[in-house]
Amino acid sequence: MKGNPFEEFESLLQRMEQGFEGGMDLQTRTGSTAVDVADRDEEFVVTVDLPGYETEDIDLTLADDTLRLEAEREIESEDETDHYLRRERRRQSVSRSIPFPESVDAESVTASHTNGVLTVTVPKEFDSDEGHSIDIE
Repeated sequence: MKGNPFEEFESLLQRMEQGFEGGMDLQTRTGSTAVDVADRDEEFVVTVDLPGYETEDIDLTLADDTLRLEAEREIESEDETDHYLRRERRRQSVSRSIPFPESVDAESVTASHTNGVLTVTVPKEFDSDEGHSIDIE
C-alpha cells in the first residue's frame, strides 16, 4: 500500500516557501537576544551580546524602572561584483524590555558598547515616572 501522494507535494511546497523567504530582496527580521542582568548590591549591570551592531544602531531608554533596548541594522551580502548575479538585503532588529525589581536612578545610568557587547550599569534607589535617554560610549 502506498503512502499519501500529497505528502511529497506538501513537503515540496514547504521547501519552496522556505526558499522564497530566504531569497526576497528586502527582509525584516525581528529577534530577541539573550540578556544577563546582575544584581550588584548598589546597582544592576545588564550585559547584551549585539554582534554586528554599531553603537549608532542601538537605542536605550529607561522609564518606569524598565530598560528598553531597540537595535536595528541593515545587512547586505553580494555574490560577484559590479554586475551582481545575486544581491540580498535584509534588516535585522532586536527589541527587549528589562524591568528592574527595585527603583533605579535614571540620571546616573551609564552604557558602553565594545566588541559587540553592550554593558549598561543602572544604579538603584531612584523613584521617577519620567523617562531618560541613555548615551552609549
